[in-house]
Amino acid sequence: MAGHSKWANIQHRKGRQDAARSKLFSKLSKEITVAAKMGDPDPDKNPRLRLAIKEAKSNSVPKDVIERAIKKSTAGDGDDYEEIRYEGYGPRGIAVIVEAMTDNRNRTASNVRSTFSKNGGNLGETGSVGFMFERKGEVAYGSDAGDADKVMMAAIEAGAEDVESSAEGHLIWCQDTDLNEVSSALETELGESQSTKLIWKPTTTTELDLEGMKKLMKLLDALEDDDDVQRVTANFEASDEVMEQL
Repeated sequence: MAGHSKWANIQHRKGRQDAARSKLFSKLSKEITVAAKMGDPDPDKNPRLRLAIKEAKSNSVPKDVIERAIKKSTAGDGDDYEEIRYEGYGPRGIAVIVEAMTDNRNRTASNVRSTFSKNGGNLGETGSVGFMFERKGEVAYGSDAGDADKVMMAAIEAGAEDVESSAEGHLIWCQDTDLNEVSSALETELGESQSTKLIWKPTTTTELDLEGMKKLMKLLDALEDDDDVQRVTANFEASDEVMEQL
C-alpha cells in the first residue's frame, strides 16, 4: 500500500474554525436530509445516511441538529435538492472539483462560474478535470489510534487499498463502494474515526509556491462560502514551509 505524498496539503484545509462552523453545520445537515430523503430515514438501512451522520458527528454537529435534519426529510419539508458536480481550473492550472446541492441549478451554475472568473480561474466542461481524480472512500484517524504498523494491519484486514501515516495521524483509502464496510471494520479494530467520507483523490498533483497558494486559497475560500457548495477538492500540494506561511 503505497502512500500519497503530502496528503495533508492535497485537500483544502478543514475550515476556518468558528467563522465557518455554522455554515459547515448547515451543509452537513443538508447532506443528512438529502440522504434520508433518497433512501430510508433509518441509518441502519441507509448506508449513505449512516455515513452522513458519522461525518456530522465527527464535526461536532449536535444530536438535535442531526435529528431535525432527518425529520425534515420525512415531514416532506424543505426544497428538493439536486446534486451537481462542477469542474474547472484555478490559478496556475490547478484542477478543481466542486460538489454542490442546489434547488436552483441556474443560480448555482452562475455563482460558481462567477467565483472562478473573479479569482483567477475558469469553469470547464464536465470531464475537463475529472480524469485527474479517482472517487475513493477516505477514513481518517488521529495518531492516538496506534502506530503505522497497527493501522496498516487493520486497514489490510478491513479491505482498504492504501494507507498513509504521519505524525499528524493516518489516512486510509478504499474503493468508494466499500466505504461503509471498510469503515465499520476499522471501527472495530481502531475505534471511532475522526472522519469518514467519499472524496475525489487526485491521481496527479501540482506543487505551488507561496504566491500560488495564496491565489488558490482565495478561490477555494470563495467557493466554499457559497451556500450551495458542499465540498471543494483541488489537486495541489505545497511544502511545509509554504503551508506555515499561509
